[in-house]
Amino acid sequence: MDKKHKLILVEDDNALGYLLSEYLGMKGFTVTWAKDAAQAILKTKTNVFDLAILDVMLPDMDGFELSQKIKSINPELPFIFLTARSLKIDVLKGFSLGAVDYLKKPIDEEELVVRIYALLARLVNDDPQEEQASQYEIGDYLLNMDNFELNYKGKPIKLTGKEFDLLALLAKNKNQLCTHKEILTTVWDKNDYFNKKSLNVFISHLRKHLSQDPKLSIVNVSRRGFMLRVEGE
Repeated sequence: MDKKHKLILVEDDNALGYLLSEYLGMKGFTVTWAKDAAQAILKTKTNVFDLAILDVMLPDMDGFELSQKIKSINPELPFIFLTARSLKIDVLKGFSLGAVDYLKKPIDEEELVVRIYALLARLVNDDPQEEQASQYEIGDYLLNMDNFELNYKGKPIKLTGKEFDLLALLAKNKNQLCTHKEILTTVWDKNDYFNKKSLNVFISHLRKHLSQDPKLSIVNVSRRGFMLRVEGE
């Protein structure tokens, strides 16, 4: 991430709050952890955040009511609910109050990060003043985000939609690991065995497309994911 996004996490469970704040910090976010609604309201009044992550079950106020108080302070602040509740009515209530996402406990940290990336990217894309990367240089290749095209020294290479989405994700994170779960959730919207098998096929296709530049390789990190490696960068 070019910008270090600021998150406020509201979670009264000490173990989970510590785990999530540390994990999100490792992923490049600046995290402010509030352990109850009162702390969250105070921190929202004195800080500017890009996203709020709210536990529904808090000791002094439920997350639904807290979200409305936060919106009265900062109407533009998007929020995600975390909850152990699985009732459909709670999910619908969360979205009716303006939540941009809703995750059920136990929380999968990697999935949470993928959801945050996707939400922040969508919010940035909705901001006309925010300049977006229109292309990615990958060694001697150029990935054009406007016309969904891969070029090698000016020569276009035809990609399928999934090949393009997969290469775009790897290119945005070049020389960094993209986990299987992150890739499958982002490109296929579902992390399962059949899509994981398909992923290996698409990786093989991309390796062939990128084979003209010896500086490039898509590395399989055993049992973890893939990395687009560019030598010299």
